[in-house]
Amino acid sequence: MATFEVRPARPEDRETVLAFCAHTWEWGDYIAEAWDGWLADQQGRLFVATSNGQAVGLLHLRMLNEYEAWLEGLRVDPAYRRQGVASALHQVALTEAMRLGARTVRLLTEMVNRAAIALARKSRMHEVGSFIPYQAPPLLELPRRLAALPRPEPARAEDLEEIIDYLNVSNIFPLTGGLYYSGFIAYSISDRLLKAKIEAGEVYLLRRWERLDGLMLTEQREGRHGKYLFIGYIDGTNADTIGQLAYVLRHLAAQRNLEMVRAHVPDLLMVRDTFAGAEYQAVDAPYITFERILS
Repeated sequence: MATFEVRPARPEDRETVLAFCAHTWEWGDYIAEAWDGWLADQQGRLFVATSNGQAVGLLHLRMLNEYEAWLEGLRVDPAYRRQGVASALHQVALTEAMRLGARTVRLLTEMVNRAAIALARKSRMHEVGSFIPYQAPPLLELPRRLAALPRPEPARAEDLEEIIDYLNVSNIFPLTGGLYYSGFIAYSISDRLLKAKIEAGEVYLLRRWERLDGLMLTEQREGRHGKYLFIGYIDGTNADTIGQLAYVLRHLAAQRNLEMVRAHVPDLLMVRDTFAGAEYQAVDAPYITFERILS
């Protein structure tokens, strides 16, 4: 097997990297938009693998906080695949994550990407959750059957302990790895994350009979899909609760004049069926999140 040098990326690597990333998907790749930010990332690291001095592989190590690392943007020049480039990048990135103090490292890949899944497992990572991207248009009016029901309300700072207690006994929380997705990056749902989301007005609670019955963590985003509301985590004691939350977010998107609601729906039959019932459609293949505990 050939050997490759892995080193920090340099500005002059850009055009070579973009050339072998040009046809990653039918629409191209996001590496061109991400490159400058990744290269300037002082907390993380952007690595390239080289052969005879030329970049043939890429991987970005992002530090989400002092203890969580995220691997993204793994790319290998098609002419150098199955020669150990990806493994070499992975090992260097994992070693660097530990050196930077990370206790956990994660990555995301499509369920159909067998090579990436095999690499994750070879790197002693294990699956902690999976989701399917769904979307739905804004909804001007809620269905009549929901109009008279209690509405979800933004969480307040004093709700934090109740939210934590709810998640500790949730059936959904452990099956999703306890993760919140901000786009295609997963964060542990920690006290700190919940506090920040509550302060931003991005946590909604649904109560029935004076108890917490469901919740969702959201954010407003803008990108290739225009301006949209995004559900990064949703939970409920039953399908009716989750369905109501899903409908309400569509209505909220209409009130904000947004173009779409998008959601990373846990790949659980009950939750998938509930989103379909709320007139959301799957728009992509399932994704899997892998994790490795470093210490």
